[in-house]
Amino acid sequence: MSAARRWRTPVCERLGIALPIFGFSHSLEVAAAISRAGGYGVFGVARERPDAIPGLIAKLREAVGDAPFAVDLMLPAGMPADDAEAEAGRAGIPAAHRAFVEDLRRRFEVPAATKPHFFSHTVRTRALFAEQLEAVLTADVDGVATAVGLPVEVVARVRASGKTTLSLVGSPKHARAALAAGADVLVAQGCDAGGHTGPIGTFSLVPQVIEVAGDVPVIAAGGIATGAQIAAALAMGAQGAWLGTAWLGALENRTPRALLERLIAAGSEDTVITRAHSGKPCRVVRSAWSDAWAAPDAPAPLPMPWQHALTGELLAAIEEHEVAPLVYEAAGQSVAWLQGEAPAADIMARLAAQTDAALARIAALAPRG
Repeated sequence: MSAARRWRTPVCERLGIALPIFGFSHSLEVAAAISRAGGYGVFGVARERPDAIPGLIAKLREAVGDAPFAVDLMLPAGMPADDAEAEAGRAGIPAAHRAFVEDLRRRFEVPAATKPHFFSHTVRTRALFAEQLEAVLTADVDGVATAVGLPVEVVARVRASGKTTLSLVGSPKHARAALAAGADVLVAQGCDAGGHTGPIGTFSLVPQVIEVAGDVPVIAAGGIATGAQIAAALAMGAQGAWLGTAWLGALENRTPRALLERLIAAGSEDTVITRAHSGKPCRVVRSAWSDAWAAPDAPAPLPMPWQHALTGELLAAIEEHEVAPLVYEAAGQSVAWLQGEAPAADIMARLAAQTDAALARIAALAPRG
């Protein structure tokens, strides 16, 4: 039996994967590479227009063949009902906030965006979520992961469609809610993680979620970037590990050079939790953007979705023109291990080899009778 086979957990059998490595990415190519390498690719579609989702999923299916993969949706509560309500809310954004954003544009000499961008043209609404969900439910995808919100009716519909439901949770309370909703797999995401996150650290959260999960498999997430950390997750009782930040260094991600250089230079202490990205607490790599919003004279970030309604056009321009001081991305404390670019398949192979080595070290510590 190969070393990889020895740590093929029950969730691998359930999902039909060779390695219990779950990889989240907004890049279709990265998600495909993870699945082809024996892991479970998770393609983030929360930033995609509903009419584009079927074609993207079809392309992903073509790229992976029969290998399983999931898509990830954000379903936060409290959003406007539809575009009309969103436009009314946009019109009510305070003048002081608009002036602050315009001052950032002038101070850093950001040229106007010339390309369409989700956040410059879209405000998250319940109608948008419903359309995204419909597009996913009718597509050839194996699983649906839900983050920042867990409508019970959504979990029920996903399960009824024959797809696996994965729920990202940041506390035991959220885990109990996900279990009550019928989630098939829990992803216990600690505050070490990049993106929207709660206040509990990964090593404290994962055992608590496992304790309440019963027979439902738990995947560990948050600050994981090495095989030793995957082995530690397995030792805690998790059936796999979920990685996000690691794939920002995948060649297939085509991370813009200015952003890649910032990520490579960053250590764990160079990430911050801020509301300046979306209006909800979100861990990002520190930049002049997060610093500006943290300044004493800065206005408080607006709640979701109005922060993106306020900043979306400027963020699109910063990304398009790679305005180096301002570029940032959601990134976890595991960014310390992002030291360059490599194909996603090589990252998977490295993680597997590191996990083998870590488990061998653990086995060597066992007393011999």
